[in-house]
Amino acid sequence: MQAKFSKLGFSTVIITSTLLFSCGDKINSQNNSEDTSTETMTSTDILTPPMAAKVPQKLEEHGQTRIDNYYWLRDDSRTKPEMLAYLNAENDYVNKSLAHTDELQTKIYKEIRGRIKEDDASVPYKYQNYWYYTRYEEGKEYPIYARKKETLEGKEEILLNGNERAEGNDFYSGRTSISEGENMMAFAEDTTGRRQYTVRFKNLATGEVLAETLKNVEAAMVWANDDKTIFYVKKDPETLRSHQVWSHTLGTNPETDKLIYEEKDESYYTYIGKSKSNKYIMIYLSSTLNTEVHLIDADKPTSKPTVFLKREAKHEYSIEHQDDHFYIVTNWDAQNFRLMKVKVGQQNDKKNWEEVIAHREDVLLEDIEVFNDFMVLSERKEGLLQLRVRNQKDNSEHYIEFEDPAYMAYTSQNVEFDTKNLRFGYTSMTTPNSVYDYDMQTKEKTLKKQQEVVGGYEVTNFVSERIYATAKDGTKIPISLVYKKGTQKDGKNPLVVYGYGSYGASMDAYFSVSRLSLLERGFVYAIVHIRGGEEMGRQWYEDGKLLKKKNTFEDFIACTEFLQSEGFGSPKTTFAAGGSAGGLLVGAVANMRPELYKGILAAVPFVDVVTTMLDESIPLTTNEFDEWGNPKNKEYYDYMMTYSPYDNVEAKEYPNFLITTGLHDSQVQYWEPAKWVAKLRELKTDKNKLYFKTNMDAGHGGASGRFEAIKETALEYAFMLDLMGKN
Repeated sequence: MQAKFSKLGFSTVIITSTLLFSCGDKINSQNNSEDTSTETMTSTDILTPPMAAKVPQKLEEHGQTRIDNYYWLRDDSRTKPEMLAYLNAENDYVNKSLAHTDELQTKIYKEIRGRIKEDDASVPYKYQNYWYYTRYEEGKEYPIYARKKETLEGKEEILLNGNERAEGNDFYSGRTSISEGENMMAFAEDTTGRRQYTVRFKNLATGEVLAETLKNVEAAMVWANDDKTIFYVKKDPETLRSHQVWSHTLGTNPETDKLIYEEKDESYYTYIGKSKSNKYIMIYLSSTLNTEVHLIDADKPTSKPTVFLKREAKHEYSIEHQDDHFYIVTNWDAQNFRLMKVKVGQQNDKKNWEEVIAHREDVLLEDIEVFNDFMVLSERKEGLLQLRVRNQKDNSEHYIEFEDPAYMAYTSQNVEFDTKNLRFGYTSMTTPNSVYDYDMQTKEKTLKKQQEVVGGYEVTNFVSERIYATAKDGTKIPISLVYKKGTQKDGKNPLVVYGYGSYGASMDAYFSVSRLSLLERGFVYAIVHIRGGEEMGRQWYEDGKLLKKKNTFEDFIACTEFLQSEGFGSPKTTFAAGGSAGGLLVGAVANMRPELYKGILAAVPFVDVVTTMLDESIPLTTNEFDEWGNPKNKEYYDYMMTYSPYDNVEAKEYPNFLITTGLHDSQVQYWEPAKWVAKLRELKTDKNKLYFKTNMDAGHGGASGRFEAIKETALEYAFMLDLMGKN
């Protein structure tokens, strides 16, 4: 196929050889691989959506045969002309069909960008001899990494300018790591969005970027204490599984680097970090339900790794080192985790572990932050994250108080042991992100910075609520809400219901500058804390995975019905929104209860569950059998087939759709939403809108620039506002 597409729509297009999609009645969507006819598409066909050809592919498992008519859209190389032409045709269809909203999209873009302080900077933090921070310059897309020596009044040293490094690339993501002597820097860069980084090195004394590079690696890099050895993680080039830890010595050829550890079990991924004490390089080996940690003495980088505790079935743990002991956050005999302590050298026998914080049925222990005299525990109770400060000398303790009914709190950069100061972040659906310094002795809280909303923002103009819906089985599901003060609960409001519900990821209530453009136009925004996350403890996660996965979808539906019954919206005004596994969520819900929604927004959606989980060559598959189940087991296959969005598309009426993806997505491959769209176009019986937009330069996270990303948000908002007749 040879086709030339303009950015805004088709010019005259001549298609030769195999035709795999069509636009308009002039081209038969049933063309097969034997068809070599020549057809012409003109600009008069633009408002008729592309129709992908049906090329039957038999998929057999457990004696059952599925026919996948759109399997051909998969192209691991991402270079097939017919596949690219189809994606471009869909993009052109979106652009042309929504051309009447161009002015609205521009308006929303300007609104959101106009609220952002463009020349902004993070709150600096002190480490050893320098204050480190990132900052943005007006009009620029990417951060500048910088530091100042000793005092904040000192001369700025730019470590890395993301804007300069991004030149010539449509996508850019960077990460830095400073050596212990603070004179060398490693920096990792991704220019495709596929999370395959290249690492380079910079001499901070001279400014020279060294010639040696490390390719196809994770972004995380850890320096040994000798200032010349760095540890990094390589990825499998096909599955992108992080599976090997290597060490590199500055000034040597990377081809002579040493393999430190290789994880053979394909259900495990490999990560690296460093203890806060700088004593240990930590190698984390993690599957969905299991953990194993290996340690390397950071002062002896050539020493062999030692196992902290060998992996055990369904045992997850994380560690922190301080002086002569380790702290362990563990789910050993503790579903919601507990805190243990053990002397260095005795850790590989759990009989030596001493309990510090016991397991609690109603509290999930998520993390710890250790200081010389204090410890801060991040605990989740009744869906909300609490920060518990414990005095290690007298065991007295207290909680930091927060006022909002729903919020997000988190510990921030706390790199020193010998301090009474805790830095933490706080935000709610009405409170812009705020950074505090907290004196753990006096309980004095100092606001260091609150996200500025340019043009002004008055918190009293908005209302935040925490309410509960009742699920099909009687379970109470928390919902976090925000809307403009004075909003009438008459069922006429546009309502966005957002959910995720997978991997034990808790969706906290946070502030969004862009969301103001919806709230000011009368929208109600709801985050539903459905099972599959860990908002209500570990059991909340267990009850929303594997053979209980459908609880997640039923919870979302129950929350939608409750919100509508309370007058926050109606089926004519409600939009379901989710991304990645949240895209699976709204895709399943669209099949189950399409009549509840005006529209569906699905970003990078994981919708071809069965086919993907049967294919171990696809990134992330082998690591996720404990999340979704392995469909090579018939019980899981049969269960997945009852909810997989792609496999359950039917000939019936559906809501309006806006579906987005990234061509280079390494987590949910682009062909999943592409196939889903093609099947929806074939079978749906309504005349509602179905738009499919592919970012041809990005991956799972979408556009990388801070302003380019706003354009994607503006498209989503314009889609909803247009359907609601608003501007």
